[in-house]
Amino acid sequence: MSNQVLSAISERRSVRGYKPDPVTDEQLGIMLRAAQESPSARNEQPWHFTVVRNKEIIREVNEEANKNLGDDHGDIFYDAPAVIFISAERGWKWSKLDSGIAVTNIALAAHSLGLGSVILGLPDAAFNGPRENYFNKLLKFPENYEFAVAIAIGAPNTTKEAHPIKPGKIAYVN
Repeated sequence: MSNQVLSAISERRSVRGYKPDPVTDEQLGIMLRAAQESPSARNEQPWHFTVVRNKEIIREVNEEANKNLGDDHGDIFYDAPAVIFISAERGWKWSKLDSGIAVTNIALAAHSLGLGSVILGLPDAAFNGPRENYFNKLLKFPENYEFAVAIAIGAPNTTKEAHPIKPGKIAYVN
């Protein structure tokens, strides 16, 4: 495909295994800029991005999420060297949707830089338990913001085929 954007969308995969190589400040800056350039309803930009490269903090969120899920999902961050947690403004109807758009821009920017990523909802369990306030403070979520979505990022250590596209998911109304 000759269109770079469409190629990136087609080629990007959810990566569930990473090399220990660090994600650089320059790479993170590029991805965060792409996130901030995302469209949002009424241009509210109701998101906040917290970059975590501290393995102990990532492990702690992972353990709490697994505990609150009541089931061991293993390492929900797949040993990624960096995780970006996106928190969203409470009370704004479109906050989480807008955060989802921003995380997609991060995933596509990561792919364009030769990095892998996986968008994650499971960390939500760590923020919906008895330690919610602790994790909100630990991850520097602004006042009146809540977990929306996370993305694990790093140099891919695994590959996978494209997922099959399910038929019957499109309708036209003329």
